[in-house]
Amino acid sequence: MGSRPLRVGFVGFGYWGPNVLRNLDRLSDVDVVAACDASADNLTRLRATYPHIETTDELDALLDPARELDAVVIATSAPTHASLATRVLEAGLHCFVEKPLTLSSADAERLVALAEEKDRVLMVGHLMVYHGAIEWIRDYIASGELGEVRYVYFQRLNLGKVRADENSFWSLAPHDISIALHLLDEAPVSVSANGADYLRDGVHDVVFANLMFESGKMVNVHVSWLDPHKVRRMTVVGSKKMLVFDDMEATDKIWIYDKGVEPTEAMAYGEDLTLRFGDITVPYVALSEPLAAEMGHFAECCRTGATPRSSGVDGLQVVRVLEGVDASLEAHGAPIALDA
Repeated sequence: MGSRPLRVGFVGFGYWGPNVLRNLDRLSDVDVVAACDASADNLTRLRATYPHIETTDELDALLDPARELDAVVIATSAPTHASLATRVLEAGLHCFVEKPLTLSSADAERLVALAEEKDRVLMVGHLMVYHGAIEWIRDYIASGELGEVRYVYFQRLNLGKVRADENSFWSLAPHDISIALHLLDEAPVSVSANGADYLRDGVHDVVFANLMFESGKMVNVHVSWLDPHKVRRMTVVGSKKMLVFDDMEATDKIWIYDKGVEPTEAMAYGEDLTLRFGDITVPYVALSEPLAAEMGHFAECCRTGATPRSSGVDGLQVVRVLEGVDASLEAHGAPIALDA
């Protein structure tokens, strides 16, 4: 590629695609050569906003070798991800796929293997791992200030948007699962879940899921689109301190509580533990648009061959959790072991 701009093709200008393309097109070292969508209405909107980008309704035309593309960004609906990404990788191009990577771990495994075979970058749109606050929290955990992470719990709640083609866990939880795996740097060994389908038969609108890790750590994820509150919150409980990340806060998103429970010296059987109540601190974290950071990271990985922060393997691990939660829901909450 040398010093020329990275030549990128784009697929999918529907619900989320316009946000992705906006950030991709702003990158000074990226040239969005052409875009593809099966919808004539979407292509009309795309041409009006980006007259400098060629358009087509055929993926084969987008992938024409004469375009000399380096990479393709896919922002279509989840059921199309596996087939589209396969065609992109088989064409020898780097590939970005919005979350979730696929709708089955078998398809995700095939994409990971294909990317390795072709020596191409496969990156998944786990947007929250590019959030400045999440990176700050990861560094804070690594510093040891929080102590040993004992458990983490997430709440992602709202009234709406109710979907018919996927349950609330597939719709909302990929964000929280990707955050948990990124912060803990390990994959769960089993999951269990309970939920209910109050609004549509067979489509769970509320789910409570538990992820268990070999280290003994535990993660709980509560998602719902049938709730009076709009909540996007994570709590991390460490052996020294506790931390809350509230993404609904405009600026003060991280709160650190210098609280804990400690054994007294030479504690004998039956003696009380010591409760410690310290200060609450709100660190300053410089924030920028996560989607801009995500697109920039993809371009950098394409240029250098580096493994993305949200790689195909990370995407596969998230899909395995999603599948495991579905299986546990079907089994009325029974634990489901996950593949390593």
